[in-house]
Amino acid sequence: MPVLRVNRHWLHSATRLGHPVKRVARYCLVIFFTFCSTLLVVAELQSQKMQTLMQSRYGDDGVALLGAWNRMLDSSKPLADAEKIAQVNDFFNRHVRYSDDVTLWQKSDYWATPLETLGLRAGDCEDFTIAKYLSLLELGIPTEQLRLIYVRAQIGGLHSKRFQAHMVLGYYSSPNAEPLILDNLITRIEPASKRPDLNPVFSFNSEGLWVGNSVQSQADPTARLSRWRDLLMRVREEGF
Repeated sequence: MPVLRVNRHWLHSATRLGHPVKRVARYCLVIFFTFCSTLLVVAELQSQKMQTLMQSRYGDDGVALLGAWNRMLDSSKPLADAEKIAQVNDFFNRHVRYSDDVTLWQKSDYWATPLETLGLRAGDCEDFTIAKYLSLLELGIPTEQLRLIYVRAQIGGLHSKRFQAHMVLGYYSSPNAEPLILDNLITRIEPASKRPDLNPVFSFNSEGLWVGNSVQSQADPTARLSRWRDLLMRVREEGF
């Protein structure tokens, strides 16, 4: 308690006499509020840029879905992680239909930005996964808890011999946790152990690349995956 009384007296004296500590505190507050104001201005400019791009490329229908996406993000920010994941997964599975790259882009393989996926209201498994990943980052989910996972998906049941390349999003509550799987083919979010139809090949995020079920990152994903590097560049250009 004596220490508390001394500190109060010292702070009172510093305030009354214009002590340098008061000036430093005032300066720090000015810097803090300036920084916050700058962030708000930048965010508003980025939002306007996205809306302008959406209008020019996809018209009113694209702008409408972009607005719905923004409202979903705003309403999801105060929620717990599990609810954020459910909201994002449900939004894209409800509003975006599956279509292959040849139909949409006249290319055998193209990774679309979320703006493109929302604008067309269509995409393939990679586009669903990318849009969900970037949306969850927007909601504050740490990068290390999310991975885009390439899998061999067993088609037609557990006894089928038909497999196809597929991508899903994995959410890891901790580094060694079993991931929850967000998939465009199955609307339910389930732990990986409940998805024996999916055999992981490799996974990645903005910070690392993992082979199979390995725990340690094997490489820099932007160096090894040219499509990922190109996608991130286009995403930044669009205002994300």
